[in-house]
Amino acid sequence: KNRKTLWLTPGLHPSTTSVVTTRAAALGWRILISEKFPEKDASTLFAGILAYPESDGRLADPRSAITNLKKAGALSILVADPLSLLLFTPPGELGADVAVGSTQRFGIPIGFGGPHAAYFATKLPHQRLLPGRLIGVSKDSAGRTAYRLSLQTREQHIRRDRATSNICTAQALLATLASMYAIHHGPKGLRQIALRVHHHTRRLAGGLRSLGLSIAHADFFDTLRIQGNPSTLERAAASARLAHMNFRHFSNGDLGITLDERTDDAEVDALLKFFGSKASRAESAPPANLEAGSSIPSALARSTPALQHPIFTSHANENELLRYIRRLAAKDLTPAQSMVPLGSCTMKLNAASELTPLGWSSVAEPHPYAPSEQNPGYLKMIHDLELWLGEITGLPHVSLQPNAGSQGEYAGLLSIRAWHQSRGDTQRDICLIPVSAHGTNPASAVLVGFRVVAVACDNQGNVDLADLDAKLKEHGPRIAAAMVTYPSTHGVFETAIRDICQKVHQAGGQVYMDGANLNALVGICRPGEFGIDACHLNLHKTFCIPHGGGGPGVGPIAVAPHLAPFLPAHPHETLTKNGVGPVASAPYGSASILVIPWMFLAMVGGKGLARCTEVAILNANYLAKRLSDHYPILYRGAGGWVAHEFILDLRPFKTTAGIEVDDIAKRLMDYGFHAPTMSWPVGGTLMIEPTESESREELDRFADALISIRTEIAEIESGKMDRARNPLKLAPHPAVDVLSDSWDRPYSRERAAYPAPWTRTWKYWPTVSRIDAVHGDRNLICSCPTVEELSS
Repeated sequence: KNRKTLWLTPGLHPSTTSVVTTRAAALGWRILISEKFPEKDASTLFAGILAYPESDGRLADPRSAITNLKKAGALSILVADPLSLLLFTPPGELGADVAVGSTQRFGIPIGFGGPHAAYFATKLPHQRLLPGRLIGVSKDSAGRTAYRLSLQTREQHIRRDRATSNICTAQALLATLASMYAIHHGPKGLRQIALRVHHHTRRLAGGLRSLGLSIAHADFFDTLRIQGNPSTLERAAASARLAHMNFRHFSNGDLGITLDERTDDAEVDALLKFFGSKASRAESAPPANLEAGSSIPSALARSTPALQHPIFTSHANENELLRYIRRLAAKDLTPAQSMVPLGSCTMKLNAASELTPLGWSSVAEPHPYAPSEQNPGYLKMIHDLELWLGEITGLPHVSLQPNAGSQGEYAGLLSIRAWHQSRGDTQRDICLIPVSAHGTNPASAVLVGFRVVAVACDNQGNVDLADLDAKLKEHGPRIAAAMVTYPSTHGVFETAIRDICQKVHQAGGQVYMDGANLNALVGICRPGEFGIDACHLNLHKTFCIPHGGGGPGVGPIAVAPHLAPFLPAHPHETLTKNGVGPVASAPYGSASILVIPWMFLAMVGGKGLARCTEVAILNANYLAKRLSDHYPILYRGAGGWVAHEFILDLRPFKTTAGIEVDDIAKRLMDYGFHAPTMSWPVGGTLMIEPTESESREELDRFADALISIRTEIAEIESGKMDRARNPLKLAPHPAVDVLSDSWDRPYSRERAAYPAPWTRTWKYWPTVSRIDAVHGDRNLICSCPTVEELSS
């Protein structure tokens, strides 16, 4: 706790250094940037971050730095390119504690900056401190192997201001794509790709040397730092730029270039011609062996095999890989099969027309650091989206940089903090947050250096105004911000929202709105008009970007004019003059998927957007009405209405029938539905959000499923069914159980598997029965065992 110094080496990418510096400043950390290990500050170090290889191509042996960090009692973190690790000694073998990096080059388009999945790998003793979500191995009620999200007590809704998961955002879809790239190529194929990239880089280096230029580093993988006569370098860079081939420009005039798996001999020839070469590949002898002539020192050459799990050698052709992917997809229950009514998640239609542009090369291939004149279409789209989102929220200044809602919260609170500091109000460090808030809210507040003070809610789920007044009076001069969600997380429109904003403003604070529930507002009302100073928008909720099983997301922030100068900046773009540091490595975050909300907004327009909101609220109230005779609706707003979502109170059933929320959620699988949000924001409840995308027929099917389950609960309450052995307690019912030779349950197989008429037309089969959560948390396995190991 007393260690507040972080050592960075100069070899990190400038964007990495900038993002880390932004985080560190908010937390009061001291940043030291030096080539050599800072011996004088060793006692205050908690970690060091080193690039492997470095940003300008240098390949340095990190062992001595790792040893020094270990002696100082600090952690060592290597930023490593996974493709290079097919050739280099992996970080774990070098003694590093943590390895991080991007999986972008495993088949993911650059996409003007993203989205891409990062990786975070560490040693087993640190596994329970890992941020984000972990997939662990457990077992089901029959002892079969099952996978689940493990260690959920680390999650934000449990740990709140002590959560670590808010330092990252999941990119599950991109991680899956990268993993399939690795499976498709396998260890041999990936090594050949790495060798080919390295070969072309060596050839380019040799050609440049033959032209009288120098390469700064003798040891490299795919990146060169080119040195020479300044005028020669300037002419070459200018010629290349005209051909849309861009060099990195170092401050001293050096040029940098990185090659990738798509580089071929013709591209190397073209690059050399910019520097005056007359030769071509035809005049050069092809390499007899890609392994020969490596620029990788033997001390760092990889000697251990990679990717030894059978999965990486089991799918030798595209047919087999396609079938493997299809079998995995068939296990999932998604909006492609039935509605996914997750409260506060807004699982709406991701229309094919919105997704089509993702396949265009003009969307997939541009680099975020390319000269602006090369990407006018991207910049026009981004400008349009900023204008539209500003108009929708009534907060005219927008940053698209944050890569998720949690990162939007972080960026927005950073902007508020910077605004206070610019006015000399450095003592303002308290953030008021209702107890009903999303777990990301307190986690974000802590990350920007605020102290969280909770505000109570009344018995109707609204912010308790008396408690708010008391907290404002107690902490007045130190109030920096209040975070609110509107409509509230309880699914009601709080009538006092203007009063709340006014009270916070009178105390000198700013009001931040969590935009998770914006699907109940867009086109109808604008947060800026009822007193909000900043809010984020979840483009993966309200504006149709797919959730991807946990990412990618986009969480832009919209702010009032007085906060605009403090929006996130970026070292590669002049975004704001006095802005806080960057919160993402690319100026516009996950830019390629911005085409999805652009398409959505361009197609529906202002009137269509309002209609979407009206139907979303109508659908929620229709479902609430249909279910209200069977389940208590926990909260209602003025006039008895709910907003775009509502909460079913299932707690009484624990007493009357021994049935808990988990039982109902599992039983819904047998009916072909994904469960609503469980036990949040109130334990023992289900929060339901149907969105505007669902037809009345689908809403009725879902309502009928819950009503049928209520009938089953009534049979337990009456004693007709056993409290321990009934279709809810033993749900879900996979085909392997239903088709088993033995069936000893006190209800029929038909009732287990086909509880509703529509399940005979189309049936979703769960692949495992009830999972043992406790076993999974106690026996977390982060790496995938083989099939033989799992079955033994």
